[in-house]
Amino acid sequence: MTVATPAFAQTATPAPAPAGDAQAAQDDPFIWLEEARSEEALSWVRAQNERVEQTLGKDPRFAQLQAEALTILDAKDRIPGVSFTPYGLTNFWQDATNPRGLVRVTTLDSYRSDNPTWETILDIDALAKAEGREWVYKGMTCLPPAETRCLVALSDGGKDATELREFDVTTRSFVKDGFFLPESQGGAQWVDADTLLVSRDFGGGTVTESFYPFTTREWKRGTPLADAPAIFRGDAKDVSSGAYLIRDSEGTIHGRGARRGVSFFESENFVWHNGEWLKLDMPKKASFGGIVDGRILFSTNEEWRIGNTVYAPDSILSADLAEFKANPDKAAKTLVWAPGPKQTSQGSAITKDALYVSLLDNVRGRVLRFNFDGGKWTSTPVALPQNATVGIAAASDTTGEVMFSSTDFLSPSQLWYSNGTGAPAVLKTSPERFDATGLKISQFEATSKDGTKIPYFVVAKDGVKLDGNTPTLLYGYGGFQVPQLPGYSGTLGKLWLEKGGAYVLGNMRGGGEFGPEWHQTAMGANKQRTWDDFIAIGDDVVKRGLTNPKRLGIQGGSQGGLLVGTAFTQRPDLFNAAIVAIPLFDMLRLHLIGRGASWVGEYGDPRIPEQRAWIEGYSPYQKLVKGKEFPTPFYWASTADDRTHPAHARKAAARMSANGQPYYYYEDMTGGHSGGVDNAQRAKLQAYQYVYLMQQLMD
Repeated sequence: MTVATPAFAQTATPAPAPAGDAQAAQDDPFIWLEEARSEEALSWVRAQNERVEQTLGKDPRFAQLQAEALTILDAKDRIPGVSFTPYGLTNFWQDATNPRGLVRVTTLDSYRSDNPTWETILDIDALAKAEGREWVYKGMTCLPPAETRCLVALSDGGKDATELREFDVTTRSFVKDGFFLPESQGGAQWVDADTLLVSRDFGGGTVTESFYPFTTREWKRGTPLADAPAIFRGDAKDVSSGAYLIRDSEGTIHGRGARRGVSFFESENFVWHNGEWLKLDMPKKASFGGIVDGRILFSTNEEWRIGNTVYAPDSILSADLAEFKANPDKAAKTLVWAPGPKQTSQGSAITKDALYVSLLDNVRGRVLRFNFDGGKWTSTPVALPQNATVGIAAASDTTGEVMFSSTDFLSPSQLWYSNGTGAPAVLKTSPERFDATGLKISQFEATSKDGTKIPYFVVAKDGVKLDGNTPTLLYGYGGFQVPQLPGYSGTLGKLWLEKGGAYVLGNMRGGGEFGPEWHQTAMGANKQRTWDDFIAIGDDVVKRGLTNPKRLGIQGGSQGGLLVGTAFTQRPDLFNAAIVAIPLFDMLRLHLIGRGASWVGEYGDPRIPEQRAWIEGYSPYQKLVKGKEFPTPFYWASTADDRTHPAHARKAAARMSANGQPYYYYEDMTGGHSGGVDNAQRAKLQAYQYVYLMQQLMD
């Protein structure tokens, strides 16, 4: 079992967006759109949605695209992703009958069959109907080793903020007078059946300016939460802070840890030792990674010097657990894994007796199995498809069982199973969702502004005529060390590739395709490199003759929405369509909107003049000036998005409207940061976007 840490990157609730002072309102006439649910703002949203419904929604192709997308999303034969538990394989399932979803369980033998028999644990649709709420399921946190006593996380309309309720898996019911935590960012962790560690908004200034908790309390059953003692306290200037348990796969607690997130990417780490919190001698970009074979694991995203030994960024280290407990800083470290050229770790999972590490090798997936035996670590490659995106889908920390996934752009995804002793075998294969006949995957490199070679993938017809006339969609992200990898998408294939479009996936600096340095070289003062890389890919596909600017569109969400915004404002001549999804956009008010203050580690802080200067150089919102021609963008956002906040997209659309520039804007009134709380709404969003792309790039 991996060491539990506070879920600061997944759950948060923004404070009401400030109306701003008189000067701010004068400088920005659309600041009122930062009030997510004011009647004035929602009235504007409804008018924008109606406009999209009456334009894109009336296109003769819309209904067909929506139906095709919904058929794929609701397909009964899609692979149900599962998690291992002591009582079976659990799955969260949504379809036409259960749009909000079912939490359900089956056996491994049943799961192997084409039609597994499932038993419902929790019906989210029934719960939402009974309580008259827009409940969205956000997972369960359960007490090991039995994992039958849980905290269910429920979101109102898809927000990151959740309400936590105690649930008994055995009786399939919420516990009467059980633990209950009202809506907040942050999480909770079981100590024992009657005790929780709680990191939440406790009121009275207990969240950071990023709206994450920075205190943790130990709460005993039957006592008021307000009286629960604080066991760890960070600082209001942190991104987030909290304490957690260091637990092994059998559920045994070996100590308590804590972290102060001093930036989005940096933390100070502590352990409770000899009656006090001991700050560990670790790099700020290093963290705990779990316990296996009597060893506690660490990972680092920066160079770690211990004595005369220097460990490279992206390395995994370990220490003897007993030594660490006796003297945390002095416990000897040994190397588990270090990246080779063009390699990077993509995560790990621990079973009862092994560590599995998923990695990229020149943007191709591999998985290694590690064991500590005879005083040293040994690794064995897991036999999975070559030249594919592979990863760890599920792992049991009470047995040796593990599942793997494999996928690429054109091959339906597969799920593989191993009991931990034999080679993995195919357990499930997704049916084909589109006709991939004649399609080919290629990989090229573009030369960025500073001469760096930037790889990208192209999916197009084999032997496509390079006359510049192929409608082409370029997708990117390029931030937070998150890689963009080949993967099978039934909706992309059916709604775009099958209809003659080409697809390009960029691997710009800022992402995680080649490890921490690939990310860190395009942060802060150097963030423009990400935008330059994306533009270079666009230039390159035009130069190769695949497409031309009238046939080239771009798409991205969140950080990727910012990427698209910078691209079409800096090079409006290069693109004719731009899908700007759930974006960051007004970067000069980054710290004031949603959870933006937590991301100054990626972009810089606009409150600091030197950093404001480089942000101002690219912030797309301010680049939307009168008298300039831009491609007609399609902005979409969610009212319930308490992460990036819909204000960014709203204000961009409103500014273009005031400037007399063409645009589309659609806002999902529920759905949170990912958009759409059920498959019907997701299909609608997909159909709007592909109709828009067809109008802009194919017609």
